[in-house]
Amino acid sequence: MKTLKTIRHGVPFLLCILYAGHAAARVEPTDTIASAQTGAEGKEEKGRNVMLNASDANKPREIQIGLPSEDVNVYENGLPAVYSSTIHKLAAHWRSDASLGHVGLMTPSESAITTGNIAYAVNAYSQLGSKDFKGVVSYKANHFGMQNFDGNVSGSMGKGLLFTASVYQNFDPGFFDPKFTDFSDRTQLYHAGLTRLFGHGRGRTSLLYKYSRSASLGTMVSYAPFIYAGDGSVRQLPGFRLGTDSYCPENGYFTYMDVRDGVMKKQRIGDGIDNAAHEIAWISDYSFSDRTRLKLALKYMGADAAYVDFSGSNIIDATPADGFLLDGRPYAGLTEARIAFLHYAKVRNVLLTSELEHRAGRHALRLGLNQWNYFLDYYSSSTKWNCTVEPYPSVLSTAATSAHGGFYEFNAVGSEFTKGNENKLALYFTDDWQVVPRLNLYYGARVEYYRMDLDQIPLARYDGFHIGDTDPAGRRVEPVHVTKDKINYAATLQLRYSLTKHVGLQADATVATRFPRINEYAGTGPTAEQYKRVVIPLVRGGVSYKNHWLDASSMVTFISKSNNIDQQNVTKPGTQEMKTVLLIYGIQTLGWTTTAEVDPFRRFHLHALFTWQKPVYRDYFIRSPFDGVPDLDADGNIVKEIPQILVELDPSYNITDDLRLWLSFRYFGKTYANLTDALYFNGRWETFGGLDWKVNEHLSVNVNVINILNQKGASGTISGAELLSKEEAPKYANHYMSGNYLRPFTVEFGAKISF
Repeated sequence: MKTLKTIRHGVPFLLCILYAGHAAARVEPTDTIASAQTGAEGKEEKGRNVMLNASDANKPREIQIGLPSEDVNVYENGLPAVYSSTIHKLAAHWRSDASLGHVGLMTPSESAITTGNIAYAVNAYSQLGSKDFKGVVSYKANHFGMQNFDGNVSGSMGKGLLFTASVYQNFDPGFFDPKFTDFSDRTQLYHAGLTRLFGHGRGRTSLLYKYSRSASLGTMVSYAPFIYAGDGSVRQLPGFRLGTDSYCPENGYFTYMDVRDGVMKKQRIGDGIDNAAHEIAWISDYSFSDRTRLKLALKYMGADAAYVDFSGSNIIDATPADGFLLDGRPYAGLTEARIAFLHYAKVRNVLLTSELEHRAGRHALRLGLNQWNYFLDYYSSSTKWNCTVEPYPSVLSTAATSAHGGFYEFNAVGSEFTKGNENKLALYFTDDWQVVPRLNLYYGARVEYYRMDLDQIPLARYDGFHIGDTDPAGRRVEPVHVTKDKINYAATLQLRYSLTKHVGLQADATVATRFPRINEYAGTGPTAEQYKRVVIPLVRGGVSYKNHWLDASSMVTFISKSNNIDQQNVTKPGTQEMKTVLLIYGIQTLGWTTTAEVDPFRRFHLHALFTWQKPVYRDYFIRSPFDGVPDLDADGNIVKEIPQILVELDPSYNITDDLRLWLSFRYFGKTYANLTDALYFNGRWETFGGLDWKVNEHLSVNVNVINILNQKGASGTISGAELLSKEEAPKYANHYMSGNYLRPFTVEFGAKISF
């Protein structure tokens, strides 16, 4: 179900730093009520600026742990904000807006126990109301014309009944005019809630409603052509401004074949990106005593989801002999074969998480339950076309493709279908045990019953593939029913020991397992022989030092993943011929990280992080789908798109008590751009900065700058070079290619009024 351009492995491996504390109760303001935080607050990681994303302004950045990214993990009130963002995108239903009372970052070990997934996860909690009427209204704009409005009001209705209501509106035209729609992102979020406080401060229960409506062009507008110089650098094409010119056809129309019935259709891109969802949640927090607390979160969410994505292949310099036509006349010049994927889904889920917490002596105990049910009815159709390589490219046709306006090879690459249900029933347990004043032991375990019941189509795709057709081998194309019942597990053990007042040691080990999920059956899916347990172990250890001005730690980490399932488009080198292959392989990463929080003098603070890592493939073998192209054994190669060096520097200075200057610099080292490590991109900086001014108790203003150095930041893989050997790499010097890039230099202005 992942978009079938070359799958991105995400941003680099950011190793875990030492935990900030233990499971102490959160102190809430006396006049504002935020929802009870699920899980140990001490298992949140600090100082990572997760909402500063150089690739997308509307979602948290992905903080990876040296493995291919499976999803953007965001939890709201202890439940997934979206169960899976492979189709119903996170940014279509969730933003870090005024409806939230707290946003933190869950560590991979904590996530493994409470969710079954080893990954950094954003931990967000709703604003539930306030005892006195209050409100906040925020406004944000940038120099490209984006307008953003965000507000919340809350108060008391008397007799222990509180209310909250929020509205979020985003009008973002993007960095250029796509011409077939007014906005690159048009998103609306509406929240409303009522909270009943229990007597004697025992807790609260809340009923929350949320409606989202979003239409976003997403990654299609961050895809563009450029020149790969051969030395790891890129250059802009003459006449194409990277980041501020559109590589989308001006009229935005595509001809495609519906994979469900074979009917030919024509669609405008702007009509294939609408998302709408309704969500209702009930959350409750009740203290039986000062030692025992019960928390419960239950929600239903139903969504109609859609998005369109692009992929590319090899860019060639066509001659009239190639037979391309532009408006009926022979065409000569640069052309690229591209694919559009049109994704649609109906999503329904009912999610329940409950936790019982109890303090007994030196133990902070927790018993948790997940009952998560996810229904998905999903299909995607693909269509291929050739286009000119210029801003607002034109669609080219040939004598063979002119009947459909230049579109061809319908559903031959990346068409997908799955319909079914996924259910997780899990029980987990943790104990935060202060053995002696200097020694803390944290351990936990999770057991999960996993059931999957779905329809899929396990046949290879071909031109004209659709349900009801007969494939080239004479087999009927129709869904096949698959049912799986499995047991997953996770466990963690963490030791923290204080050698002295300032020096501490930590060692921990975490393991989580899972089996292939429903989204991994959207393509040809794993066969019975390929359906294997995925095992992810994480082991680390290190030392910390803390005094009145320095809090530093240094850790060594090992993590691996077996039986990773990946579906990829690969292109025959030097051609525009593409095929889809299903890959199953392992990855392992050894790394070392040092991080520090530094306060050398009054008003100044610095967060610094350095990471070295070596992520490599294990058992990665591609049997070539092309005649004349050798098989690829990538075992031992460095994982593409993940750098071996990463640096974060986040200084801030309070010029006065009300005026703060901050900067954020992130360096991503050399990354390989194909599976053979033949091609690479040089390191790059992602840079942010801002000035925040609290004018008075009611008004705050700020100005922020994104991509201060105006780095073009080409990333991803080089289309058409997936199987390129190292011996052939010199051919790609000064080679035209297409890929993704960073947001261009952007200045944002904001203001917030509190009343």
